[in-house]
Amino acid sequence: MRFKLATRIQINRAELSGAFGDIGTDLPLLTGMILAAGLHPVTVLVVFGLAQIGSALFYGIPMPVQPLKAVAALVIAGGITASQLQGAGLSIGLIMLLLTATGLLDRLRAIIPKSVIRGIQLGLGVKLFLLACSRYIPSDGLAGLMLAGACGLLILLLLKRRVRAPAIPVVGIGLAYAFLLNSGAAIPPRVLGLSWPGFVNFTTADMVTGAILLALPQIPLSLGNSLFSTHQMASDLFPARRVSVRTIGYTYSVLNILSSLIGGIPVCHGSGGMAGHYVFGGRSGGSVLIYGVALVSCGLFFGSGLGRMVLLFPLPVLGVLLATEGIALTRFVRDVIPNRQHLTIAVSTAVCAVLLPYGFLIGMVVGTLMARISSCRGCVLPIATTTLARESADV
Repeated sequence: MRFKLATRIQINRAELSGAFGDIGTDLPLLTGMILAAGLHPVTVLVVFGLAQIGSALFYGIPMPVQPLKAVAALVIAGGITASQLQGAGLSIGLIMLLLTATGLLDRLRAIIPKSVIRGIQLGLGVKLFLLACSRYIPSDGLAGLMLAGACGLLILLLLKRRVRAPAIPVVGIGLAYAFLLNSGAAIPPRVLGLSWPGFVNFTTADMVTGAILLALPQIPLSLGNSLFSTHQMASDLFPARRVSVRTIGYTYSVLNILSSLIGGIPVCHGSGGMAGHYVFGGRSGGSVLIYGVALVSCGLFFGSGLGRMVLLFPLPVLGVLLATEGIALTRFVRDVIPNRQHLTIAVSTAVCAVLLPYGFLIGMVVGTLMARISSCRGCVLPIATTTLARESADV
């Protein structure tokens, strides 16, 4: 079914608000990776923004592009060079392309039940909320806590009144707070001005090293959140679009291959990003398109001072946006609550995801095994009951 461009891409106040739905996740990861690996900030921002624009035009729904979280964590921890990061992006893209083209991705999706996907969404939502409450919201002392409280109450009030653009006034408050109270941290004189992207050359050895150090920890997380969970959320929020998991797998692959070849970072789709755009008003590809254009513009005109500029924006406000995104994700578990068995599987999956290293992989495996065992028990019981009844009748 084809949709007109006016339906796929809308530009209005709600879409503008939705464009801010994922900055609480993206900006700290982008800044941390640029500083830790010595990446070219202009290139990273421009390529990342172009990926958003491409995703917006292709899908026509709030399907944002995010930095790969496991990769970002390892890069920020140190020891990964820019060339190894680019090599890892190409390796990740090729691995996912292989899984998608061979049909293995569809087979894995058929094996993993919906209750496990809901558990992955619940676990990710809880992790985002805990991250916001532990690292972002308390980061500016009492003033930051008061700022976060005011922004949180404002979002609740606007959402309760069904205002579809709650992020705009919150971001406005954050900007006002930054310039009023952080005026001493003025923008450096060489930040402004047009800059052009640069490229990083990587070798086959960088690809192999990146695959071992970065791709192996990332692929399981991508399967659970970037592909299966995002596919389920797209089906929940936009059933008429009929986005398949294979389509998401192909765009994930292509974006990583292209991004690595032109100097960008490894990227993915994500259910958290879609939830963030949606809860703040995004209903088409317009919010992601606006976000992408803003990133490209920031890269070209402000990229050289990105790290120092981000310090101006108050982390408590980013934390409130991130916490709202996390809460929005947890709400999708509601459809398994009536079934105690499915709820148990979802909660068990979420607990593994939140508490354990490689928790999304472990949770996906544990939850799927629990579902298989419970379904086998469900099959054995009727067979045994029927057999006993027949024996009783024979007697």
